[in-house]
Amino acid sequence: MDEANHLNTWEGYVDWRNRPAIRGRHGGMLAVSFVLVVEILENLAYLANASNLVLYLSKFMHFSPSTSANIVTNFMGTAFLLTLLGGFLADAFFTTYCIYLISSAIEFTGLLVLTIQAHLPSLKLPTCASMSTDNPCKEVNGGKTVMLFTGLYLVALGVGGIKGSLLPHGAEQFDETTPQGRKQRSSFFNYYVFCLSCGALVAVTFVVWIEDNKGWQWGFGIATATILLSIPLFLLGSPTYRTKVPAGSPITSMFKVLAAAMCNNFKARSPSTAVTTVPSHTHESSEGETNRAKEKGSNQALTESLKFLNKAVTMKPVHPMLQCTAKQLEDVKIVLRILPILMSTIMLNCCLAQLSTFSVQQAATMNTSLGSLKVPPASLPVFPVLFIMILAPLYNQVIVPFARKVTKTEMGITHLQRIGIGLMFSIVAMAVAALVEIKRKNVAAKHGLLNSTGPLPITFLWVAMQYLFLGSADLFTLAGMMEFFFTEAPLSMRSLATALSWASLAMGYYLSSVLVNIVNSITGAYRRRPWLVGTNLNMYHLERFYWLMCVLSGVNFLYYLLWASRYKYRSTGLDDDDFDLAEHENPTPKD
Repeated sequence: MDEANHLNTWEGYVDWRNRPAIRGRHGGMLAVSFVLVVEILENLAYLANASNLVLYLSKFMHFSPSTSANIVTNFMGTAFLLTLLGGFLADAFFTTYCIYLISSAIEFTGLLVLTIQAHLPSLKLPTCASMSTDNPCKEVNGGKTVMLFTGLYLVALGVGGIKGSLLPHGAEQFDETTPQGRKQRSSFFNYYVFCLSCGALVAVTFVVWIEDNKGWQWGFGIATATILLSIPLFLLGSPTYRTKVPAGSPITSMFKVLAAAMCNNFKARSPSTAVTTVPSHTHESSEGETNRAKEKGSNQALTESLKFLNKAVTMKPVHPMLQCTAKQLEDVKIVLRILPILMSTIMLNCCLAQLSTFSVQQAATMNTSLGSLKVPPASLPVFPVLFIMILAPLYNQVIVPFARKVTKTEMGITHLQRIGIGLMFSIVAMAVAALVEIKRKNVAAKHGLLNSTGPLPITFLWVAMQYLFLGSADLFTLAGMMEFFFTEAPLSMRSLATALSWASLAMGYYLSSVLVNIVNSITGAYRRRPWLVGTNLNMYHLERFYWLMCVLSGVNFLYYLLWASRYKYRSTGLDDDDFDLAEHENPTPKD
């Protein structure tokens, strides 16, 4: 009877009441559907303000365009970097279920603070329309500044926790020991990006229009109500969820392996003391990893990659606390192997940062009318969003099945191939952005409008071209990164590893701010006027900055190819032999 109960439960997983999760009752597509709907609402609440925030800061808080751009990139960068904290806590101490609920409450509080500030006249600055560099509008200061940044960074903390827990919570609902489960999980990552875009579509159209025409208090209010609504919807799916049991801090074991390797190498222990076979630790593995270990045998030798770390596993460690298992060693190697791939995606996300900053400001200087409809500049991301919403289902239903038939592999298109395609799109996007900026400034000069605050006689649809390429880059790279980090990471740190996708976004936003400052410092030293300073965008040399981004993206792509070509997958489902064997043992109907 106990054996039957054991076979009917998901080992290492519990339900929302901390009882063993049961096969057939917990997990699967029903549980994931709640996660996807909640993600639509969460991303709507976040992007409703983030996409238009640069204009709020410059028009209503009276920051300069470059200062506003840096505040936005720092805010968004912090939000995405805090996903590492959310992922770490979910892996080590809490569950993804708990972290989501806590983080939602924090984001709700932050949005409430921003809504109150935007609503009460005593907490806002008076309207100012000065475009003069000699007599600029007075920036927000004092208690109003404290309230603004308190609200912003409470939102950042909440967003970090949500994005660090909700995605792995959804990905954990599938049975990765079967080809069908792995295919469903791969589809989940695609539809997760699709749902991100659904939320973004409402945010950059309806909510941005409300902010520009009815007032920011309404925009913040809608975001506040949306995140509040997402909490009971998430709780509604509680009976269907299965949640991974926290396994303690993965960071601790990583540092222990690194310390043991350094100490043992320093001591130069003889080879006879080294452990050359992997002891059995199947209780620490996922079910898929356990099966693979059985197939390959229990006497698996330590891998040759990063061989200097192998000294961490010895019969006589320097100190008993530095005793490491072969599994802990191999987990550390996995993490170190994926880090170069992570670093190569930062430059792409630096390009994506321009969607929320200079590209919005470019569109604000142009004719944003479509017939009788006046489009808010912050609604420009609707173009990549719509493109992603069309391409994501097409990719999942047409491109991937076709690629599977051609390549005879389970994945069809590998994660690293997806990331590489996205990086190529980002290079093209920056070149297009530079050419469009040259055309925009030529129009301004031709009509004598370089110092004018009115719209230029050129349609904002020119800027939409760079959005389409960056949107394509985002679809390919973001979904590829998410699935890559989740499937390649050790089971004990999958939430933290998945958060690396968002951390890459954070580092991209920070790099954007750093590049702006470095460019201004260098060009200011050798020229009378830095490239990106002032309140008049027509006086910027934004086209040169975009060309610089294009060159850096090209160099980054070469760096990526160097590491991607050497990478060997370790997860189930990506090895051709494993795929053929799995299909033979677990036949599934053809798509």
